[in-house]
Amino acid sequence: MEIIWQPEKIENESMQIIEKFIEGHGYQPVDKDVVKRIIHTTGDPAIAKSIKFQTGAAIDGLKALRKSANVFTDVTMLKAGVNKKKLAGYGGEVICSIGDPRVLEAAQDWNITRAASAMRLFGPQLNAAVVAIGNAPTALFELLDLIEKDIARPALIIATPVGFVGAAESKEMLIETNYPYITVRGTRGGSPLAAAAINALLYYEGEAIRGKEEVG
Repeated sequence: MEIIWQPEKIENESMQIIEKFIEGHGYQPVDKDVVKRIIHTTGDPAIAKSIKFQTGAAIDGLKALRKSANVFTDVTMLKAGVNKKKLAGYGGEVICSIGDPRVLEAAQDWNITRAASAMRLFGPQLNAAVVAIGNAPTALFELLDLIEKDIARPALIIATPVGFVGAAESKEMLIETNYPYITVRGTRGGSPLAAAAINALLYYEGEAIRGKEEVG
């Protein structure tokens, strides 16, 4: 066995291997990059079957990021996983307030989780932003409530909350809204998957096509 030591070569070879697993799936170019990054992060090609996109959502997110959209996350682990230098190059930043004392105080007053409290306090700041939820289903439930009340209108929701209580249900609720989303159905998920999806959009350099619309 030949050991590969160069990080770039390791990643390139990994992506070539992943490409073989998803041949013939007919993904749009941007969607395909997101799927490949998530597979690369999990080491599980079978997860591709659980990844679901609202049609055109990845392009919506791509366009928003290139217009200096901020990325709001539910937890600090997800914030840590986003390539901040690349995002800053487009004029955006990653924002997470779960550690803010005001969020904790509001969560206690409202008797909800800190993740949900943070989303509620963000409110209209989420307009035209990319919102990524990688851990807490309650954050996604709260975000969907903000959207229903027309308080927040994000450009894209990336939802990969994980676990056995509310995770699958919150993602199915998101799918039913048909709001621009990228998600992983079922109980699987986690912050690394959401970060992988964001980074796929940040690093995308190919042609993005949706109908007659093109994003270079």
